[in-house]
Order: sequence, then structure tokens, then C-alpha cells
Amino acid sequence: MKGSIKGAVFAFIGGACITLQGVANTRISKDIGTWQAAAVTQMTGFVLAFLIFLLIRIQGRQGERGSSGGFRAVKPLYLFGGALGAVIIFSEVTAMQKIGITFTIAALLIAQLLSAFLIDSRGWFGVVKQKIRLPQAAGIGLMIAGIVMMKVF
Repeated sequence: MKGSIKGAVFAFIGGACITLQGVANTRISKDIGTWQAAAVTQMTGFVLAFLIFLLIRIQGRQGERGSSGGFRAVKPLYLFGGALGAVIIFSEVTAMQKIGITFTIAALLIAQLLSAFLIDSRGWFGVVKQKIRLPQAAGIGLMIAGIVMMKVF
């Protein structure tokens, strides 16, 4: 139970940071452009992640998985995941400018859930296949209905 609470806390923090990053990127893009905002965000993210990596390495801890030598073991397809960050930032900023923050985040959540269900149900990327049950499908349907209601009413 302790691990699931910790996971939920990190998921909540991550979700809040995604929203805050989207708002910040939208503001930055108004000053310098959307692709420039994506580049700045990716660069500052890289710098912070690299500094944390170095700090952990200096302390003699290797983290949860292997060492820096493990980078060579990563499948090239998975390295493409980092490149998706630029597309994510561009899409989120553009959506926020066109439809607003709340509707953008709601649509992003549904897209994430639908993608996650596809990955789980098909076993893509080496994850264990999961059956999608009626309550999960109903939950997605309710979220979609909620977004429609938010936008229409």
C-alpha cells in the first residue's frame, strides 16, 4: 500500500507540473514562438535531469536501474520518446492558445488514457497485456461526456 500511495503522490505532482509547464510554455511562446519555447523547455529539462544524474553519481548511488553505461543498452526506438517532448509541447501550447487551459488538459487526459489502454490491451513496448473491462471503458466514456458538457454548456 505504501508504494501505491507514493506512486499516486508522484502522479499527482507530475500531472500538476504538466499543467504548469503548459501554461508557462504558452506564455513563453507568445514572446519567442512555439518551437523556440519547446526548445527552451527541452534544454532546461535536459540540464536539470543531467545535474540530478551527476549529483546521484557523485553520491555513489546509481539510482534504481544500472549505471550510465546502461544508456548503450537502450533500444533506439525508445530513445525516440525524448523527441516526442517537442511534439507534446508544440501541441499543448497550440491547443491552450486555441481552446483554453481546462479543455486542453481534459482532452490530453483522455488521449493519455486511450493511448494507455491501447498499450495495455495490445502489450506494446513489452508491457504485460491487460484486459480492458467494462468499468474502465465506462470511465473513459464518462470523461468524454464530461468534456462535451464542459464545452457545450
